Amino acid sequence: MKIVVIGGTGLIGSKTVSNLSRLGHEVIAAAPNTGVNTLTGEGLAEALVGADVVVDVANSPSFEDDAAMAFFQTAGRNLLAAEQVAGVKHHVALSVVGTERLQASGYFRAKLAQEALIKASPTPYTILRSTQFFQFVGGIVHSAAAGDAIRLPPVPIQPIAADDVAAVLAKVVVSPPVNGTIEVAGPESFRLDTFAEQYLDAQQDPRDVVADPQALYFGAALDDRSLMPGPDSVLGEITFEDWLNESMAAD
Repeated sequence: MKIVVIGGTGLIGSKTVSNLSRLGHEVIAAAPNTGVNTLTGEGLAEALVGADVVVDVANSPSFEDDAAMAFFQTAGRNLLAAEQVAGVKHHVALSVVGTERLQASGYFRAKLAQEALIKASPTPYTILRSTQFFQFVGGIVHSAAAGDAIRLPPVPIQPIAADDVAAVLAKVVVSPPVNGTIEVAGPESFRLDTFAEQYLDAQQDPRDVVADPQALYFGAALDDRSLMPGPDSVLGEITFEDWLNESMAAD
């Protein structure tokens, strides 16, 4: 099977390329640095020749509202149009758990627009929605920083290791399209402020995490359901503590 991974040199993309290659598939890591650009269309038609499945894990380089919307709409339209010409049989895309509940955020409005384009395309599809990656905790801390404090709402989350996401993604790729959405999450849930606090402790960062119910998450107000997966989600195996220990040892 020939599989093209858009964003194939990034965090999830590179792991997915490795997983699928080990299974014996012909896998193309497509990204601007390998000559494939979904925004401009450069190299896209050539990469998709003979492709059975396209996996889109590319992310907007900017979380700014207009920039994110422009990225996901332009790249999505170009990619889906090229897939129709190439006769691609399955479009797989990575999205975010709770996207429809976070529409106060321009980034999540853009992700929902991307999903709508996929659903409107004639190409059979599977959307894999993931909870927050453990690797994203630094970005969450940065976005919530206010002076020497990190202000986050004390809402539940169920974050996941990138390795677990890539493992589930590879299984989705080699399975028939579901023409719907699958959710994936980590093996344990805890509060968002605790997530940040444990990370800062591991980093020996002295800043305080303040549990603030009014604090926004990338511009969106949260409640107890906002970031949590549904009851039928696929669960990963790697715990946050194990990931932290491994990450600290690697550093």
